Amino acid sequence: MILVEIVGWGGAVLILAAYVLLTLGRIQAQSVTYQAMNVAGALGFMINGWVNGALPSAALNLIWMGIGVYALWHMRKSG
Repeated sequence: MILVEIVGWGGAVLILAAYVLLTLGRIQAQSVTYQAMNVAGALGFMINGWVNGALPSAALNLIWMGIGVYALWHMRKSG
């Protein structure tokens, strides 16, 4: 169970760090770095939410991750 908590907290750190970097102008929303941090962070939150029975959180993070994967796919396709 501790691994699930580590994965969840890791996801939180990634999403928060992505937002801070975006806000400070260090990365752009359309960058691979920003989108990849959000995808990985959402995956961590989704796993943690699923295992802990927080299904609304898990569903939200599945959608969040899907948006990031779509953005990464679109970036790769167009550039």
